[in-house]
Amino acid sequence: KAVVSTQSTGDVRWTKNVGLGIKTPNEAIQGTYIDKKCPFTGDVAIRGRLLRGTVRSMKMKSTLTIRRDYLHYIKKYNRFEKSHKNISAHVAPAFLDLKQGDPVLIGQCRPLSMTVRFNVLKVIATAASDKKKFAKF
Repeated sequence: KAVVSTQSTGDVRWTKNVGLGIKTPNEAIQGTYIDKKCPFTGDVAIRGRLLRGTVRSMKMKSTLTIRRDYLHYIKKYNRFEKSHKNISAHVAPAFLDLKQGDPVLIGQCRPLSMTVRFNVLKVIATAASDKKKFAKF
C-alpha cells in the first residue's frame, strides 16, 4: 500500500494508496508539503463511511464544512421534508484549489480534532456547461 516515489531532484517522498478505488493526487506525490493528517502522506487511515457533499465554507485553516442535503420521511403526513447536515472535514494541501460549491468525496477516519472526523479524498468533476441543470431538490 505504501509507495516511495522519487522526484526529479532525487528526493524520496513517502506516499500511500488509500484504497477504495481512490487515486493518489499528483500534488501529493510531487509536492513538498508536510501534513500529518493527510490521508496520502500522513498517518491517517480511511475506514468507515464515504460521503458526498458540497463545500459550504472554507474559513477554517485546513478544514472545510460540507453540506449534505437529504429528504426525511414524515409518516404522519405521508410526505418528505428537506433536511441537511453540516460536516467538518480536513483538507490536505493537495486540494487547496477547492472553491465554495464544489462537490467532494470525504472519507471517515479517526477523530482529528473536536469536530473533525472526515478527510477530503477527491474532488468530483462536474461538466462545465452554462445550461440549467436538474437540481436534487
